[in-house]
Amino acid sequence: MPPTIVLVHGAASTAAVWAPLQRELALRGHRSLAPDLPGHGANAHHPPGYYQCPQDLDAFASAPSALAGIGLDDYAEHVERLVRRVAEHGPVLLVGTSAGGLPITAVAERAPGLVDRLVYLSAWCAVGCASAGEHASWPEHGGNLLDGVLWPVIGDPERLGVLRFNLRTADPEIFRAAKAALMADGTDDEFRALVDAMEPDVNFRIGAQPPFATAERWGRVPRTYVRFEADRSLPPAEQDRMIAEGDALAPAQRFEVRSIDSSHAGYFCRPAEFADLLGDIAAELG
Repeated sequence: MPPTIVLVHGAASTAAVWAPLQRELALRGHRSLAPDLPGHGANAHHPPGYYQCPQDLDAFASAPSALAGIGLDDYAEHVERLVRRVAEHGPVLLVGTSAGGLPITAVAERAPGLVDRLVYLSAWCAVGCASAGEHASWPEHGGNLLDGVLWPVIGDPERLGVLRFNLRTADPEIFRAAKAALMADGTDDEFRALVDAMEPDVNFRIGAQPPFATAERWGRVPRTYVRFEADRSLPPAEQDRMIAEGDALAPAQRFEVRSIDSSHAGYFCRPAEFADLLGDIAAELG
């Protein structure tokens, strides 16, 4: 039976970021599923102050977030439930990008028998950290451009329960900085389309949670790490350290490592290349 490719989005994001890639996968005959994580996409609040024109920044700064109080267990439970259903129809290739690496890791730890292969697309795999977000303090993280885009945040993170930022700002400097950090290999129009598929809130709770992977469970699932060589949000050196720490935790099942010359969100503007890559990996399961 052919595998199902389950695509898990990252922070400040929705399932819509996978639409171009899912189109290319379908054209190649691959079955895929891209869920919105809890508190994201159709499950999110959409504050009028953010989406209206002109923006009402005061209203935006105080609007509640659907992500407040949601943790990694909520993400993992949601994805595991979907994986259980698609696993009835054949093998499962569980793919995560960016912070989406955390829920796919948690699902493999909770139910390793459900997942035939994990694929980390320049994703967080912080299995050697005291907390999932500890990698942000690594020296290898220092070359990233994203941190400068996220600060200063909008509103009070402690009251809102999220980090909130404004990619829809009219400030051209912020637009250029965000594009350089996230999708330098796309056009301005392609980046605007990506912003339309993103959200203003970042769930910082998941970064404060302790490690959740063991060699006995997560470590027995075959895994691939796809390095993004032009990533300026999760630099290649940081990706390499995550690969090394994953291999140190579970040396009996080491990462298969592949590389692609891509920005952090290159799958959105160059979906055909990523569909070919994932198709090759999926073919090994079919």
